[in-house]
Amino acid sequence: MVRTEISLFLRNVPGELATLADLLAGAGVNIDALTIQDASEYVQGLFKARGKSLKRIAPAASYGSMQKDSADYALIRLLVDNTDKAMNLLSREGYVFDIMPVIALEIENSPGTLSRMARTFAEKGININ
Repeated sequence: MVRTEISLFLRNVPGELATLADLLAGAGVNIDALTIQDASEYVQGLFKARGKSLKRIAPAASYGSMQKDSADYALIRLLVDNTDKAMNLLSREGYVFDIMPVIALEIENSPGTLSRMARTFAEKGININ
């Protein structure tokens, strides 16, 4: 199933994720999936790719500032049950974020399931990011 992933930056300090989760919960937005990583390695690729495949949401100045301070931020990737509502809320609250279509799959939680799924994609020439 194709979903819209929201990628956003949070300061790498205690309480930031809780604030984001509180914000979404208060608006009735459920988080279906979440990943967190240090933005320092990812951020360079994001800036290079944004003109090719990513829709820029924030002003360019925000990205420039984020690039300089990327070690102080974490990249959060979310799938939510109401993407439009979440994006409106994040915009209103001043979060810097991008969106990207992704394929979301539910797979069985047993040994070998991921291997079979990844092998199927590989055989069809599909790269998993």
